Amino acid sequence: MTDDPIASLLLRIQNKDRAAFREIYPASSAKLMGVLLRILGERAEAEDALQEVFTRVWLRADRFDPSRGRGMTWLISVARNHAIDRLRARTSAATANTVGDDGDEATMIADPRPDALSALVAQGEARRVVECFSLLEPDRSAAVRGAYLEGWSYDDLARRFDVPLNTMRTWLRRSLLKLRECMDA
Repeated sequence: MTDDPIASLLLRIQNKDRAAFREIYPASSAKLMGVLLRILGERAEAEDALQEVFTRVWLRADRFDPSRGRGMTWLISVARNHAIDRLRARTSAATANTVGDDGDEATMIADPRPDALSALVAQGEARRVVECFSLLEPDRSAAVRGAYLEGWSYDDLARRFDVPLNTMRTWLRRSLLKLRECMDA
């Protein structure tokens, strides 16, 4: 488990190890907060959801199976599922408050497809992200994808790319700055 420290912590949490639970929060909370904020869109709600996610982790760590995936991936799926549950609850509450006296709930179902303008904007943004990633060196691009899309830790990435840990941190920091600069241009 040395290549997956989050999995090691989750296995210890399965045995109700409080020290492991204290360690997992600083090791994963920033990434989980990013996931929750992206889905929920409101910082206060994301902060509340983060605390609820860690409660779920404590109560349900026994559901984690390291043979099925990495620890961070499992944590992200717990956070994602919780955020989706909150969105559904938000939608249900809004629908319950807006259904008319005639009870015609079918008219209240939103079309899940984005409108034409939103679709065009999303396509343009996706193209820009791909273009900006292509400006990075291939190993830097792969490292950023590994860290922020696949849940790899800095240690994992440093070993994978055979560079010192501080070099990997520098790669990621400079790459993110380049991406932000490109996206803002």
